[in-house]
Order: sequence, then C-alpha cells, then structure tokens
Amino acid sequence: QVQLVESGGGLVQAGGSLRLSCAASGSAFSITTMGWYRQAPGKQRVLVASILTSGTTNYVDSVKGRFTISRDNAKNTVYLQMNSLKVDDTGFYYCNRIPPSNNYWGQGTQVTVSS
Repeated sequence: QVQLVESGGGLVQAGGSLRLSCAASGSAFSITTMGWYRQAPGKQRVLVASILTSGTTNYVDSVKGRFTISRDNAKNTVYLQMNSLKVDDTGFYYCNRIPPSNNYWGQGTQVTVSS
C-alpha cells in the first residue's frame, strides 16, 4: 500500500518561496505519473503541476513560470519549488498519482501567503 507524506508548507509573504516535498512509500513510485494538487479555502482540489516518469512536466497556467515540479525516484520523493508566491496560492497542497487515487491522499501541507 502506498503512503504519501507531504511537508514543507508554511506562512510566507507574497513574493516569497517555499519548497514542498512528498515522500512516497511503495516500489511503484518510479513508474507512476505524479502530481501536486491544491485546495484553496472553500474551493475544490485542483491539479497544479504534474511530472511524468520521463520527467516531462506540465503546469496549470496560473503557476507557470513560478512553480517547478521535480522528482527523485531513488528517494521516492516529488518536490514542488514555489517561487514568487501570490496570495492566491494559499491552500492545502497534496501530492497524488495521476489520475488521483482516493487511497493515496495524505494529510497535505498548508501554504499561507500573506500580502
């Protein structure tokens, strides 16, 4: 059974940076497309960044040029480097495979961007 543990969130001023980490258990990690999802207050959870097993990345328009997703298969870890943070980036961030599995949702990590 796969477990995903997110970390690295916090409170940051607009324009600041954070680096999120997602540590995964399970041997299938290296062959799984992974993504970072964001759930803003009062809104649905949405995919903001994804990374294929090949390393190809995709981003939602609102984070392009500011966020970078990466993975280290040897460490079973996915990262999300977030730069030039905006107040609208506030929310809980989760990692999961794509498409997401209800069995894999972790506790998430909270990101709060203040103006």
